[in-house]
Amino acid sequence: MNTRPFLPRGLVLSVLSVALLGGCASFSRDGGFDAIQSATRPHIPQDVVWARDDASRSQTQARVDALLAQSLTADDAVQIALLNNPGLQAAFNTLGIAEADWVAAQRLPNPGFSIGRLTRGSEVEWERSLHLNLARLLTMPMRADIEQRLFEQTRRTLVLQVLQLAAETRKAWVVAVAAGQTARYQQQAMEAAQAGAELARRMAQVGNWSKLKQAREQSFYADAALALARAEQAKGQARERLVRLMGLSTGDKVQLPDRLPDLPTALPGLPDVEQQAMASRIDLQMTRLQTETLARNLGLTRSTRFINVLELGIINNSSNEAPQQRGYEISFELPLFDWGQSRVVQAESRYRQALERARETAVNARSEVREAYAMQQSQYAIARHLRDEVVPLKQRISEENLLRYNGMLIGVFELLADARSQIASVNAAIEAQRDFWLADADLQMALVGTPGKTAVATVSSAPAEAAGGH
Repeated sequence: MNTRPFLPRGLVLSVLSVALLGGCASFSRDGGFDAIQSATRPHIPQDVVWARDDASRSQTQARVDALLAQSLTADDAVQIALLNNPGLQAAFNTLGIAEADWVAAQRLPNPGFSIGRLTRGSEVEWERSLHLNLARLLTMPMRADIEQRLFEQTRRTLVLQVLQLAAETRKAWVVAVAAGQTARYQQQAMEAAQAGAELARRMAQVGNWSKLKQAREQSFYADAALALARAEQAKGQARERLVRLMGLSTGDKVQLPDRLPDLPTALPGLPDVEQQAMASRIDLQMTRLQTETLARNLGLTRSTRFINVLELGIINNSSNEAPQQRGYEISFELPLFDWGQSRVVQAESRYRQALERARETAVNARSEVREAYAMQQSQYAIARHLRDEVVPLKQRISEENLLRYNGMLIGVFELLADARSQIASVNAAIEAQRDFWLADADLQMALVGTPGKTAVATVSSAPAEAAGGH
């Protein structure tokens, strides 16, 4: 009768299968970064680069210097940010961390080796054992699948970060250009107010102007000077925000254009904007992937509920007075006090939590894209109304008043007041044009991920408008 211990055939086959799988695990050539480039290309035309060595960093710096040597367009600013933003480059390294976890989950667990020396009188006994974490070995395919999904989730997170940085940089460029344009018009308004105040002072000196009228013109000048100071402050803040997003240490080389791009001739219709967002939003894809990962993790937790520690060991004992001993041992944890229920309940709660958050994300996505689409349409209508109706009307009024002034029908103060009113309408048109481009960027972001709201500093034109009624 053969009493030699043996291992179950199913256990042996399972061990051999996972061993073969673990022998194939290796790191990818690109670290998974090519998938990020492919995912961002349909949404932004700019290159996404991961500078992982000195050579790539030198090439990146050369491209940044070349872009800074000319007047910076919105696309150029986005490209510099994608090449040079240190926060984005730091985030790319999470891809390497996630891939390392995935590769580690596919590799065999390291075996343990122990050796002992025992003596009994003149007998010396050596105990040698080699043991392997069998529970981790048997669950390796499930763990590898979970880590693969986490790796994919990390890639989608990075795609969303790239698109968010591109959108924020584009919006920062719009705000910075509009702030510079507004500051120049406020400078003109202050010069007009200054001329009116100086003329009022001279006329008051010769007794042709009352103190009240002189004080009113001086007040207009003071308000215009305050508006110019605030415009310059907003210009500096907007410029520095753009510099930070582009990852530049200084903004001395940044050259911005004098004005914003013209409004488009017409806006493309998006009748199925909600369906488009539900199909393409990356945050929804990430939520679904996270839910699937938690479902897999829940299955793993239930599978290892009772047996959390399972080890297989090979024993080889030798003695100077007895024959050599060989065999194996299997050790496992006895679920006497902890039956694994707490881990199962915890995993189930996390899974249900992920389901509710997925539903919340879907509801918010529909609302956000509707809001962004309506905002884009309304801002476009406002900007076109100011450009096509209000500003030309103010221009015609100014031309008529200039004719009346030349015919000595009105005085110089009425002409200056009309100039201040015209400048106020132009400032309003600049702000509306800026708000449209910001709303357009928000809509593009709402279609692919969570939209961001950019707070912009608005320079009040109330003093100039009040001057127009003088």
